[in-house]
Amino acid sequence: MVNPLLDHAEKTSLREKPPEFAIGDTVDVATRIVEGEKERTQVFAGTVIMRRGRGINAMFTVRRIVNGEGVERIFPLHSPLIASVTVKRSARVRRAKLYYLRERVGKATRLAEKRVVKKDAAKPAAE
Repeated sequence: MVNPLLDHAEKTSLREKPPEFAIGDTVDVATRIVEGEKERTQVFAGTVIMRRGRGINAMFTVRRIVNGEGVERIFPLHSPLIASVTVKRSARVRRAKLYYLRERVGKATRLAEKRVVKKDAAKPAAE
């Protein structure tokens, strides 16, 4: 159920242009990390295995393999600490949640790449 008062209050915290990506995309998530007075950017690269929530509660989970061990991080979509989300590769998936990737290792974690069909410009007519 949607409460219009909560939606109105949340609008100030929402991003104007949230990053656009889909489930199965391989992304680089750049997060701002504040250490004392210094601020740096750290990149977490992996595959988006799920999105959940709506409005200010929207989150997405990114999974990658580090030293043979699966690592997942959950990021709030509208967080000011997320500097950018860059899509490196898009995959063709048929599920909204890719939990089955948790049991897979090595080449079995690969997803079929999404092919973009480009329509040809107006073809010259043969005379």
